Amino acid sequence: MITQSHQGSVSVDVVLPCLDEAEALPWVLDRIPPGYRAVVADNGSRDGSARLARERGAVVVDVPRRGYGAAVQAGLLAADADVVCVCDADASLDPAQLPRLVAELTAGRADLALGRRRPTSARAWPPHARLGNAIVAQRLRRRGVGVHDLGPMRAARREELLGLPITDRRFGYPLELLLRAAQASWRIVETDVDYHPRVGRSKVTGTPLGTARTVRDMTAALASLR
Repeated sequence: MITQSHQGSVSVDVVLPCLDEAEALPWVLDRIPPGYRAVVADNGSRDGSARLARERGAVVVDVPRRGYGAAVQAGLLAADADVVCVCDADASLDPAQLPRLVAELTAGRADLALGRRRPTSARAWPPHARLGNAIVAQRLRRRGVGVHDLGPMRAARREELLGLPITDRRFGYPLELLLRAAQASWRIVETDVDYHPRVGRSKVTGTPLGTARTVRDMTAALASLR
């Protein structure tokens, strides 16, 4: 458990899973809090995202294996800070709000801090995507994981994260992370964060059909986890 009384006593890396986010990356990287280090886990971008990130001083990890979980895991392995945050690179979430999550760790209130998304406009979170998230979160709560959002912004201690037996390397990674954390008796805390319309095209839940498939596959994944 982190028990330091202020965030300045711990180092923080921010893992940014990235696939063709060159349009959004400048804003995202400019919003990384002072003293935090950006680690861009590039999952095969063809739009110059990796080059742009390097030019702006980020650590860039090339991740040839496709999948959100593969990118997060590679970024986690490349990080070396006490605390690792994860945040999407599409400008839907503001990295400047990450200290809210880190504060839950440094104050000793949480082992895993999650950003609970609060949309800033109707465009930020289409009804079909919001419903899909609520369905999966409800099923997690039935398994004893008291969360309301599978949001992509989170913070935890790096060594403890690496100790969780997470095997999913695709979009089911956040789901398995929450389940494994609960099984390990982690204290999971949700903190409100702003949720903006993303820059560019959604790669998972951008359409009702895509959301339906994601809910179906996540439900099957949840049933298979023990």
